[in-house]
Amino acid sequence: MDDWLSVMNNHNVIGTVMLDLSKAFDMVNYVLLIKKLQLYQCSSISLKWFQSYLQNRHQQVSVSGTLSSPQSITAGVPQGSVLGSLLFLLYINDLPLHIPQTNTAMFADDTTLHTVGKNRQ
Repeated sequence: MDDWLSVMNNHNVIGTVMLDLSKAFDMVNYVLLIKKLQLYQCSSISLKWFQSYLQNRHQQVSVSGTLSSPQSITAGVPQGSVLGSLLFLLYINDLPLHIPQTNTAMFADDTTLHTVGKNRQ
């Protein structure tokens, strides 16, 4: 907000887009995440551990005491854990590199993009 107020006090305009990624934690692609971890030079033992942590997971639902059959989870990171949040952030942390003329503020699955321009009035 301080940046925005400073821009407006200098009689410039600011364009802002606020993103709240729906089901963001559920959409993480395991293969891409593991490739990123390799680029960050995680050891082979760590990569195997992360693969084990992320793959071969299942979920079931209980409704009125009746349990559904297990379903495979093919994407996503576990929510509600510190590690799940960290892995999601590692997955999306290069977003600002792809939009260089935009200021980016990221917090979990919420992202705010803004850019400044001259007021033409």
